[in-house]
Amino acid sequence: MDVHGRDLRYFAAVADELNFTRAAGRLYVSQPALSKQIRMLERQLGADLFVRDRRTVRLTAVGEALLPHARAVLAAWETAEAAVREARTAERHSLVVGMSTSPGRGLLPALRSRLLAGHPAARPALRQVNWADPSAGLADGSSDVAFVWLPLPDAERYRSVVVAEEPRLVALPSGHPLAARTEVDFAELLDEPFLALPAEAGALRDYWLALDARGGRPPRIGAVVGSAEETHEAVANGQGVVLLAVGNTPLIVRDEVTAVPVRGITPSQLAVAARADDDRVLVRAYLEAAASVARAAGG
Repeated sequence: MDVHGRDLRYFAAVADELNFTRAAGRLYVSQPALSKQIRMLERQLGADLFVRDRRTVRLTAVGEALLPHARAVLAAWETAEAAVREARTAERHSLVVGMSTSPGRGLLPALRSRLLAGHPAARPALRQVNWADPSAGLADGSSDVAFVWLPLPDAERYRSVVVAEEPRLVALPSGHPLAARTEVDFAELLDEPFLALPAEAGALRDYWLALDARGGRPPRIGAVVGSAEETHEAVANGQGVVLLAVGNTPLIVRDEVTAVPVRGITPSQLAVAARADDDRVLVRAYLEAAASVARAAGG
């Protein structure tokens, strides 16, 4: 037997008022419509819920038995409706910001302040993503926006705003023969073992190995790394050298690791990206904040 919540609400109102006219006014329905719904509910239950005469309305024994359960069902549904409203509000105001490492450069506070200026209820939450995912969570939908290094695999799936363009350096063990140089040419690094991103990183792995500057010569892979700490340890232990952006030197260059500028390769580009088909208000606002920060940095 399926009973609608509306029928229980009508029943409870009549039970509270013990008057069909007052209950109808409370429910904003006509008295005949209310009486009809109560009769239909009684037919479904196979029992009368009210004793009616010209002057009074009172509950039958069946009505008395049903009333506490009807109130419990209605209260539970009100709680469920409130939970749904709260979840919808949280979903509307939440924004997951993915990143493989902290972007630094003052970007997080700058973008947050711009986002909140226009959307004070927004709740941006940071999410750390393994280096094997160059989209920092965009590809599988676990991030709404993300700090990513270009190029992105499947670039047509995303839209992005470049927030930092920086020369690339090479990180070397402090005792490396090239460590004391003020600059090196990439050709001088061709025989060095390089640290590589996981194979799943695709085009981004190729970019940080600078395949386009090797003239077809395959790189020597000294180790595969999945985090800044792994990269630092691998360089310090002599497993290989690695290209990095100027702004990321604090993550790698310390404790027996140094960095030297490299000629002959393109600068790196850090971007804020989102899925191309995601047109939600907060996603657009975060990309607009990124564009604002980029314009400010460009003077």
